[in-house]
Amino acid sequence: MRSMAGGAGEITAALDIGSSKICCFIAEDEGEGVMRVLGVGHKAARGARGGAIVDIAAAEEAVRAAIHQAETGAGETVRAVSVNLAGGRPHSERFRVAVELGGNEAGDTHVAQANAYARRYAPPADHALVHLAPVDYEIDGAAGIREPRGIFGERLVAGFHAVSIGRGPLRTLLACAGRCHLDAERVLLSAHASGRAVLVEDEMEMGAVCVDMGAGTTDIAVFARGALVFADSVPLGGRHVTDDLAYGLAAAPAVAERLKTMHGSAISGGDDERDQIDVPEVGEGSEAGPNHVPRARLIEIVRPRIEETFALVRERLEAAELDPAASRRVVLCGGASALSGVRDLAARVLDRPVRLGRPRRLRGLADFAAGPAFATCAGLLPADEDAAPAALAPQKPAAERATAPLARIGEWLRENF
Repeated sequence: MRSMAGGAGEITAALDIGSSKICCFIAEDEGEGVMRVLGVGHKAARGARGGAIVDIAAAEEAVRAAIHQAETGAGETVRAVSVNLAGGRPHSERFRVAVELGGNEAGDTHVAQANAYARRYAPPADHALVHLAPVDYEIDGAAGIREPRGIFGERLVAGFHAVSIGRGPLRTLLACAGRCHLDAERVLLSAHASGRAVLVEDEMEMGAVCVDMGAGTTDIAVFARGALVFADSVPLGGRHVTDDLAYGLAAAPAVAERLKTMHGSAISGGDDERDQIDVPEVGEGSEAGPNHVPRARLIEIVRPRIEETFALVRERLEAAELDPAASRRVVLCGGASALSGVRDLAARVLDRPVRLGRPRRLRGLADFAAGPAFATCAGLLPADEDAAPAALAPQKPAAERATAPLARIGEWLRENF
């Protein structure tokens, strides 16, 4: 495979391991922040639930199938990927570090010193750091500085944002990638990746909330001044709505999922009581008579769970004590956001303007993969803005990175032969 280091003409791969689907994009960088998709792999998820891998063997099989499908379409072989993590009990924290300037001009040395101080950040004991990046700078009380170099002053204060996640889910994710002989070059939270894909530049600059409604979790990422400033996760998703319908209508999960997709809604309509839907009950054979249920009954089951989800999102945003401007607008994505009426209900519960987001800056993407359900995979693909260091976590030496895939293959051979 051609180098995946980034830049025009380079090939890169993204792997989205979700609770309902596994998908892989292989794309070529065309420069100026535009990627051309060469191959797409899409398989039903196995071994994942609630945003975490619960059966690594089943997950490995699904990942291998999705990767192979994408490789076949692209005519490339994947060795390294960017991968997402949903849920994972994210811990988001903002902090500041200070560097003395002594009346001199702020330069590379001072910024490097601030970065070195930031690397001393210690996440909670059971968490691992996955994101550490500067948000803004302040010199002698003058706040909101994006580029401190060249400014004179006595004291430079740098604001940083750190996100850590549970060590267990992260190590399981990396182990799954390793079993597929993949080098996970970077890990992004699902909502962080999705926000990169669906938010426009003005939204990221002025402030916006990306709410990624997956099958197992609903993940939150807040952006302001072009940077990620808050991340969290709610343990509710589209599969919980399906489970509610299965129990409430005594239907098989597959039937409940189909009913949700075809007839479900989060908002009531005028004809819901008259519209009748045939709901086969669990265990009933073909000889059983039809079981007609008004569409209003489906909505009575769907709406409370969606309301609960957005109420929890609102609570997390309020508890974060963010600048009001940072969360003034909401963009929904993820498979569960496509349910009828979700956007309107979100606007009511969150009391903010809401729009539905779709992947942008991608060319050659098939129609079926261009919707909000594929936002995370699209956002995992690097772009020109990734040339600036997004995270300050220590990197492996180049030689170690180069030999990592061979080392994993050798380890696998020793274990199995």
